[in-house]
Amino acid sequence: MNYHKREIKSFFYSQYFSDGLRMSIGILVPSLVMMQLGNFDLGLTMSLGALCICTIDGPGPISHKRNAMAVGNLCLLVVAFITGYARLNVYTLGLEITAFSFLFSMLIVYGNRAASIGTSALLVMIFMMDKEVPPSQLPMFCLTILAGGLWYMIFSLVFFGIRPFRAAQQILGENVADIARFLRIKADFYIHTTDIDENYRKLVLQQIQVSNHQDAVREILFKSRLLVKESTAASRILVLTFIDLVDMFEQIMATHYDYSYIREKFESTGVLKDIADFLHHVADDLDNIGFAVLANTRPEKLSNLELRLEYLKQRIDAIGTDDKETSNLVLKKILINLRDLSKSISNLYKYYHSKASDSLVQSPTGVEYSKFVSQQDYAPHVFFDNLTLNSGAFKHAFRVALVCLVGFITAKNVSLGGHSYWVLLTIIVILKPGFSLSKQRNYQRLIGTIAGGAIGILILNFIPDKTAQFILLIVFMIGTYSFLRINYIVAVIFTTPYVLILFKFLGLGTINVFQERLVDTLIGSGIAFIASYLIFPTWEFEQVNETLKSVITANINYLQKVSESISGKVVEITEYKLARKDVYVNSANLSATFERMTSEPKSKQRNIKDLHKFVVLNHILASYTANIASALIRSGQKTPHPDMLKLVKRSIAVLKETDKRLSGESITLPTTHPKTDTVSKPEIQPIPLTADDMLMKEQLGFINKITIDIAKVTDNVLR
Repeated sequence: MNYHKREIKSFFYSQYFSDGLRMSIGILVPSLVMMQLGNFDLGLTMSLGALCICTIDGPGPISHKRNAMAVGNLCLLVVAFITGYARLNVYTLGLEITAFSFLFSMLIVYGNRAASIGTSALLVMIFMMDKEVPPSQLPMFCLTILAGGLWYMIFSLVFFGIRPFRAAQQILGENVADIARFLRIKADFYIHTTDIDENYRKLVLQQIQVSNHQDAVREILFKSRLLVKESTAASRILVLTFIDLVDMFEQIMATHYDYSYIREKFESTGVLKDIADFLHHVADDLDNIGFAVLANTRPEKLSNLELRLEYLKQRIDAIGTDDKETSNLVLKKILINLRDLSKSISNLYKYYHSKASDSLVQSPTGVEYSKFVSQQDYAPHVFFDNLTLNSGAFKHAFRVALVCLVGFITAKNVSLGGHSYWVLLTIIVILKPGFSLSKQRNYQRLIGTIAGGAIGILILNFIPDKTAQFILLIVFMIGTYSFLRINYIVAVIFTTPYVLILFKFLGLGTINVFQERLVDTLIGSGIAFIASYLIFPTWEFEQVNETLKSVITANINYLQKVSESISGKVVEITEYKLARKDVYVNSANLSATFERMTSEPKSKQRNIKDLHKFVVLNHILASYTANIASALIRSGQKTPHPDMLKLVKRSIAVLKETDKRLSGESITLPTTHPKTDTVSKPEIQPIPLTADDMLMKEQLGFINKITIDIAKVTDNVLR
């Protein structure tokens, strides 16, 4: 019960609820203020401008928000002005809709922030197409829309300026919770009733979530001068917590074992359940820390992990003593990893207590944060380079333009009432670059519209009190914008009653509005679905080669850092972390590609089983590489050892050959796993191996085997 209560509280502390509250206030205030001043129509027009600009107000550094909303306001004014005159003739309006739909959809080539500017411009175009504003009044009407957009921009910037660290806290807290969920999935590998293949599926799905949130945290932390440069305890704790979290995620990723073998060997001892329980306790502590970060409080330890570790150590030692034939070496390796996790949890707790945090204020980390965030190129050539059928962005923009034109013509001839823009609005919201995302949005919007409409009609029929209706309108409005980024179907369920209550206040019939909205949604959804299948459809199998190449390249780079360390070269920690980040980001992209492919028509799912094998093997490869990299970082500069160097270089060579195969070159795959004694004698003189060296050599041998398996699976994927 306490867990569920905390989940609910976490939502109200989260960035999503904060966004919903901010957007709702920003949109409502102009209407409410102008209503009090006796000019409600003017307030509604300003709220329209605020509604369009709020779509740009996504997570990120405040400087990015400011610049994007400033450009968005300029587009708002220009598009509103042009649409106001274009609507006077149905042909010029159709031409404008086609041209602007293409132009603003193409902004996706400049990233998500630019794409949101395009969405904002398309929204004002759609809302203006049915506005019957006399030409003489149009300039003032457009300036009023701009005033609403500028109001929202100023309000949002002031909102963030009052609490500059709050957005970073919220995203960081959610990232902690993501890693806790990832750890719980890892723990399930030690439970004999868990299906290993299905659990891998869950693991890679959760890895996508972790990766996306980590990218968001990197952007807001490392692109915000206030957070990185200022020597305040609050900013330093946020940065250091995130750095430790990324390292902890590497530890969790690195703890990979042959779970089938472990179950077969140790299930009867009961120790695997103890390991799973310990991991769940660590996840509980992570959830506790994440909630404290969200709530801006100091977390207190939930349990004594050290005591649990000692008990686990005794259980593992007893296994080696009781059964001389059963080696407990693998369990001891697991115990070492669990001890590292426990230390990481202790460090995180220390950051949030006064004495520890005071000492952190002046502690430099020596990390160049700017290297960990990508820089978007806004040069004009990026736009023009994508004006080709080989570009997914071009095909998407062309599809949107054509479908919007068809939707416009259909709405003018079929729509039930005076809100034909709902057809185009549905198309803009549903159509995504990939088929699977469009399909998902399609059914979510249909289900949400029907369910939300039923709720809205019940409220208006059984709750006649205007004050109660207005309160519910605000609740539904906040719910709409709070769930827009995390659960679209819930957002639509909130949206429909919010729209119905709003139109009721404006004096329009409830049933008629709902029927019109439902019909327009069905028309828009149908057109969008057919278009996503027939007009330049983008299937994942067409792009999977590039995704696989990116993953292979990232793994080669990571292994090269390992090779450099083993050869005796000093590799900076920052270099390791950058290579690790690239592997995790590209692995998450691969997992996302695989998941999207599974929701496409069966005829478009090429070699899906082999691709799943690739995803799992890549996860295992990344885990073992992270394990070795961590050991090399801890031990410092290594004395060169020829056998280990041969193994890692051979693995790199296999991956390079695989990369060539993905580029279309013909290669010969190894039929067996090569032995270490078949390689020519290196110049480095052999030296005795320590126990740690023997373990690393064993792990590198396994990596070599995995790379060969990846090469073979890649060959199957390409058939």
